[in-house]
Amino acid sequence: MNDRDAPDAYGVVTKPATLMIQRLLPGPVERIWAYLTESDLRRRWLAAGDMELKVGAPFEFVWRNDELTVPPGRRPSGFAQEHRMQSRLTEVEPPHRLSFTWSGTGEVTFALEPRGEAVLLTITHRQVADRSTLLKVSAGWHVHLDILVARTSGEEPEPFWDGWHRLQQDYERRLPA
Repeated sequence: MNDRDAPDAYGVVTKPATLMIQRLLPGPVERIWAYLTESDLRRRWLAAGDMELKVGAPFEFVWRNDELTVPPGRRPSGFAQEHRMQSRLTEVEPPHRLSFTWSGTGEVTFALEPRGEAVLLTITHRQVADRSTLLKVSAGWHVHLDILVARTSGEEPEPFWDGWHRLQQDYERRLPA
């Protein structure tokens, strides 16, 4: 693989209300699938929550971003220590594709594509309500994926909230008004 094949770390708006962000991760694809679908692994980079891998199955994501890194960084005012979101699986194609709804914030698809010994993870988040939400979601996905890269590579990620603050400012400049 060469540099032109590597994804840009920043998410892009591919059409109105749709964010796409990618990361190249150490494979194999089954390992990354486990980080997406198994609660104990997913809670180390995103959110906990058991999933029955069946279309239509409901599940709950439980975010505890303060627990993702040590130290966690400074949590913004107005953000709780824990956030819960009801979701429902809409597509399950192990180990390549997983889609679900997020109550109030659209639909998310994880797509996994083997690239030699690596795996390209593409996240597409559709139906983002407004620009303010898009900025938070973009910074959130970006820092969560940075943590996933670190966890799957045996590295220590930067403090979650410090990255989120920095990235929200970056996305403010990068995303269209």
